[in-house]
Amino acid sequence: MRTLQALSGGEWVASGDWIDVLDPADVRAPIARVPALAAKDVTRAYDHAERGFAAWKRTSPFERARILTDAARLIRERAEEIAADVTAENGKTITEATGETLKAADFLEYYAGYARQGYGTLLHDVRPNHRTHTQREPIGVILVISPWNDPLITPARKLAPLLAAGNAAVFKPATETPMAGLHFARALHDAGLPAGVLNVVTGRTAEIEEALLDDPRIAGITFTGSNAVGNRIRRRLADRNVRFQGELGGKNASVVLRDADLPAAAKAVVAASFGQAGQRCTATSRVIVDQPVYAEFTRLLVAEVEALRAGPGSDPETTLCPLSSPKHRDSVLADLRRAVEAGATVLTGGRDDTERPHGCFVGPTVLGEVTPEMAIWREEVFGPVLALRAVTGFDAAVEAVNDSDFGLAAAVFTRDLVSAYRFADEAECGQVAVNTTTTGWDVHLPFGGFRDSGTGYKEQGEEVLRFSTRVKTVAVHLGAAEPARG
Repeated sequence: MRTLQALSGGEWVASGDWIDVLDPADVRAPIARVPALAAKDVTRAYDHAERGFAAWKRTSPFERARILTDAARLIRERAEEIAADVTAENGKTITEATGETLKAADFLEYYAGYARQGYGTLLHDVRPNHRTHTQREPIGVILVISPWNDPLITPARKLAPLLAAGNAAVFKPATETPMAGLHFARALHDAGLPAGVLNVVTGRTAEIEEALLDDPRIAGITFTGSNAVGNRIRRRLADRNVRFQGELGGKNASVVLRDADLPAAAKAVVAASFGQAGQRCTATSRVIVDQPVYAEFTRLLVAEVEALRAGPGSDPETTLCPLSSPKHRDSVLADLRRAVEAGATVLTGGRDDTERPHGCFVGPTVLGEVTPEMAIWREEVFGPVLALRAVTGFDAAVEAVNDSDFGLAAAVFTRDLVSAYRFADEAECGQVAVNTTTTGWDVHLPFGGFRDSGTGYKEQGEEVLRFSTRVKTVAVHLGAAEPARG
């Protein structure tokens, strides 16, 4: 079992207490341990971040770009080792973990480019002999809280832009999956990131929550996770001038219209639903099928699902990885039991994997006879569970998509461009896909949801810089105008 350390003030630190990291494919023995830091250690990390920000905001943007670019190179060089740790602590397949690792490097490279770009706009001024412009500045120390489901790409998505803009960070990785975030921090540290600019706090959230969230030096908090936790953070910040960026839950829908290419739609829906065992915020969990093709699409879908191969993520043959923890596995199974009790029909799956009793496996599940009143249709499950419902026609399908508290992602499968563009206009969500899986990974595409799926600040692309920068307007009087010359 490996022993890892946290990062604070440019030094790797530990404490007297430890947290075990488990492999969800077999939870019998820990694979690593990380420090369970105390509240005083968190406060010390903010001390370092405050000093780090004072220096980093004055650092040349070209130097910032160099450090981010060098960190990206190190991640690519270490990709095999990093991906193996992502698989070991999270469970996702080695293919998924490798893709996540390389995408993390993409984020660093992309925002290194942004560090070099212009950071303001020249504006017209109504007054003669004035020059007025805006300039963007970093906001300060930002708390980054990332989830267990994408333990490397989410920190990259959050940290790369805020560091490129000149902010400092205190980063709290998920307790279950801290190794990936520590790899990301080590690459930046080894690339020459100054001490205190990035500080990684590992620990039990319940023991350090007050120190994490209530420090007066926090300028912003970016969080990815459940609505319950996100809303609790939002309430805690209600009377403070602290920005909050939340990427929260989803109950994403795919629509299959009667003119769709049904075999292609079935393959795409399975990829969107069961990648990472459904443990993605953009995963499709509801499928709305036009009544005339419901039976045929369901037959094709079930066949695709039953071809999935469950197993450890480290096995190259695995196409369905385990869930993240025994607790989460049990939660998904409980959701399935409640769905059946409410009247849903199990078309395939619906149980745990008795062949792997020491792992967190749930068979890929498709449910039929689902109604809009059922919890399985309305509430996020975050597992390999897909609920089907038949409707008649385009309008009914869009109404079913929008009948949700969430609004992260939706897709439509159709051969008709008019229907495709109407769907893009009428779906109440932040990400729309046509004849493909839901979007979310490309670094330059703005990412985030509507309604209860997120807040006003997007992630990725140029949009994310609105969260971690503030705008200053500067007017300069150039002096009296020279007299006209004859």
